[in-house]
Amino acid sequence: MTISTARGARAAPAQLTERDLRGLLFTAEMYGVQLDLLADLLGLAPEGARRVAARWRRLGYADSARLGPGRPWVWLTRRGLAACGLRYAAAPPALSRLAHLRAVAAVRLVLESASGYRQAEAYWRSERRLRARMGGRVGLREHVPDGEIHFPNGSGVPYAGECWAVEAELTRKTVTRTAAIMRELLARTADYGAPAAEAAVPGRPPRHARVLYLCSPAARPTVTRAAATLGALAARIEIRDLPPAAALGGQGRP
Repeated sequence: MTISTARGARAAPAQLTERDLRGLLFTAEMYGVQLDLLADLLGLAPEGARRVAARWRRLGYADSARLGPGRPWVWLTRRGLAACGLRYAAAPPALSRLAHLRAVAAVRLVLESASGYRQAEAYWRSERRLRARMGGRVGLREHVPDGEIHFPNGSGVPYAGECWAVEAELTRKTVTRTAAIMRELLARTADYGAPAAEAAVPGRPPRHARVLYLCSPAARPTVTRAAATLGALAARIEIRDLPPAAALGGQGRP
């Protein structure tokens, strides 16, 4: 892919490799990513990921800074988002969300590396993409999951054609609040961005065949108790531990 630089037609075009495109799109969809997880995504050593991020900065596609514990964060500029064909707002990851964004990125990397995920040709729809579909509608009170996994391929996987909601839980909510979120996700019948009246229509098939919770040790007891209040619906809740790489300030492969 060739993209002209902002200096005009006389400037040399920027050549983006397939690896660049994969990294840029992942970084955009996840709001930002820490360098060690970017290295895992691209199959590089930490120094290689640092060089990739430095090249993106030189091209004007990304910024980076040390925002909290662990490796520096990388996020896309307005120009980088435009290169990806995305209309998200260009901003660094919010400091209050760093731990959560790190956890969701680590979860996504783990799930995308699973053999069943690849066999089903699954794909991830990020929270950022779901929120963009919803636009700026005032007064909307829908819960948006941390991501969705779509399994479009029917060859040899029992969950072909399904859509799963994914939640990364680091801190404890109340059992009542957690159970309410579970019920909302399980009852949803429409895509995000649809009119509110279509969000949960009785008699229509559910949007999410399953809700996958990946929990910290602190959050797991509450999630487990909340699922136990759902009766038969609990069969569509799956609870697992967060991967070790989900910890803010952690390093190494998820």
